[in-house]
Amino acid sequence: MTRLGDSVQRASTLLAQDLSSDAAVEQLLEETGARRYLDLSDLSAKEQAALIAARTVDVLPSVEKLAEEIDARRADDDSLHVKLGIDPTAADVHLGHAVPVIILSRFQRMGHRVTLIIGDTTAKIGDPSGRTAERPPLSDADIARNLAGYQDQVKPFFDFEKVRFRHNSEWLGSITLPRLIGILSQVPAAQLLQREDFRNRLSEGAGLTMSELIYPVAMAVDSAEIEAGIELGGVDQLLNMQMGRKVMEIYGQRPQLIATNALIEGTDGSGAKMSKSKGNYVSLNASADEVFGKIMSIPDRLTAPYLRAWTEWTDPEIDTALQRVEAGTLHPMDLKRVLAGDVVAALYGVPAAMAARRGFAAQFSRRTFADVRSLPALELTEHAAEGVAALLTKVLEFTPSASAARRVAKQNGLRLVVESDEEQHAIVLTEADALRPLGEVLPEKLTEAGVSGTVYLKAGRKIAEVRGG
Repeated sequence: MTRLGDSVQRASTLLAQDLSSDAAVEQLLEETGARRYLDLSDLSAKEQAALIAARTVDVLPSVEKLAEEIDARRADDDSLHVKLGIDPTAADVHLGHAVPVIILSRFQRMGHRVTLIIGDTTAKIGDPSGRTAERPPLSDADIARNLAGYQDQVKPFFDFEKVRFRHNSEWLGSITLPRLIGILSQVPAAQLLQREDFRNRLSEGAGLTMSELIYPVAMAVDSAEIEAGIELGGVDQLLNMQMGRKVMEIYGQRPQLIATNALIEGTDGSGAKMSKSKGNYVSLNASADEVFGKIMSIPDRLTAPYLRAWTEWTDPEIDTALQRVEAGTLHPMDLKRVLAGDVVAALYGVPAAMAARRGFAAQFSRRTFADVRSLPALELTEHAAEGVAALLTKVLEFTPSASAARRVAKQNGLRLVVESDEEQHAIVLTEADALRPLGEVLPEKLTEAGVSGTVYLKAGRKIAEVRGG
């Protein structure tokens, strides 16, 4: 079994536990957090390609072609040359900027060569990137300052000691006019005008500058100059990366592969991309408590895409957690707390993540079921002889059948919750407990735990008070 397979096996056991428990969550964060540094070179070419594809929108021409390229490089005792271009346009970096870097880290840990292209020349041209106006060009001082800030802020997700930096001024600064015109003469104008924002501006009569049209060609020259094997970038850069394939052909090279990453939706749930201008971002400079709280503020529907974007969970693990949520054995809020903890752990470590988790619970979580109005109730004197599963099915109607109640218990979703002085103590009931009479289970479990107070029976997200215990 591979190193990643071993980790997934351990994490799968933890994912089946009660994820409202700090102890279980801490172990899970330790396990999945360690994967950010896990050597992935023992994965087969097919497994490597699949792992990259799981975190990208598209791999072009295909995932199979990526696997073939990795295999071919291995046969030549070589590795894939991976390119990511960076135009250092801002000093403040948010979680959205970490998405391609996390994918890049996977390539790096698979043993492939990574080159970061610092677009010091292209940053001076200005790329609209879907904007309605050209992005302002930057000075050398701006570029140096922003690059230093970028590297410092994303380093928790990436090992900069094992990467090659190249500035595209190395070749673009000395490219001759005849050479540039020679390249441009072989690039169809129609290919440059495929960008939707360009077409929109032309239809509105806004016009384009020549510098904007040349920008994607300049980026493409970067790929040819370093002979990239695959380029990584956001889906909004797809046409620029496809231009890289075209220019590499002009250079007489084999065209690079392309891997596009998603543009992550912001925390406000409005559908807009995460960005500083919209205020819907999570800054990598924020404190552990602020990062945790920001992620806890997202709508539940963003939990899955955020897990895919920023954690090292595999798709089967994410699917397992989502299935538990759907089955009612894992509360969406508990899963979101795990997500928030994972991100904080990447930035500040697991102890800081657990401290932020406890701080959030103390400040925002409701600590008593007594606040919930109209809870159903079970009278112990009336139902003591009946099995727990039968009560969940026939009396409370929490589950459609006794077998369904047993499945909830098997997934650690069946619990007794004891409240005393607004403190809660959860006792997980096993599948065997679900078949026993409530009158036997209740006193036995309370005695073992050494607790007393108001007792609630919780199946998934459904709760009933047990009276007369």
